[in-house]
Amino acid sequence: MLESPPTTTCPDVLAVDAAGVAKLLGISESHLFAMRRAGRFGPRPTRLGRSCRFLVSELRAWAEAGAPSAAAWRPARGGRP
Repeated sequence: MLESPPTTTCPDVLAVDAAGVAKLLGISESHLFAMRRAGRFGPRPTRLGRSCRFLVSELRAWAEAGAPSAAAWRPARGGRP
């Protein structure tokens, strides 16, 4: 009898696209883009090749901090305003 190869489970997702962010936050993509344009969304995307992804760890930290505006969030995280 042949043994089947061990199955590997996918670890938690590290980064998501805009659709994934919207789904995590329970909002529409258009609302997410409106929040970004208005400066009410703090996390910045990370470029992975030609695509932009948001780090799930930063999204969680931003939400746990009370979802501050971009102007308040970025300096607090050591980034540029």
